[in-house]
Amino acid sequence: MIKRALRTMSATGNSNSVSPLSERPDGLGTAPHDPDSLTLWMADGNCRLHPPTTFFPSDGAGVDRARKICKDCPVIGTCLEFALEERIDHGVWGGCSERERRRILKRRRDEVAADAEVEVALS
Repeated sequence: MIKRALRTMSATGNSNSVSPLSERPDGLGTAPHDPDSLTLWMADGNCRLHPPTTFFPSDGAGVDRARKICKDCPVIGTCLEFALEERIDHGVWGGCSERERRRILKRRRDEVAADAEVEVALS
């Protein structure tokens, strides 16, 4: 294994060490969140504590595992609405599989069509 040495910037007197695990300079940190971002809510999701592959399972057991993580998530409703609005076809979002999200969208379309028919009948 190659060990990385600490790098120093002698001209300014500042040191910028490199973490051996991340190989990222310690002083960089993360970028501040954009308060106008459409995905700002994701920082509060339970999914941030798990690998992304957990939410893109290839079998029913994987979907159940993802649902258990989503069950107590503080942003489950926002996550589901985001997936529905953006028409995300893959993965578990808001505790729902692809198939469940398709059913929700179909039910909503049917409700809108039924409401439009009622309004036409009342006119």
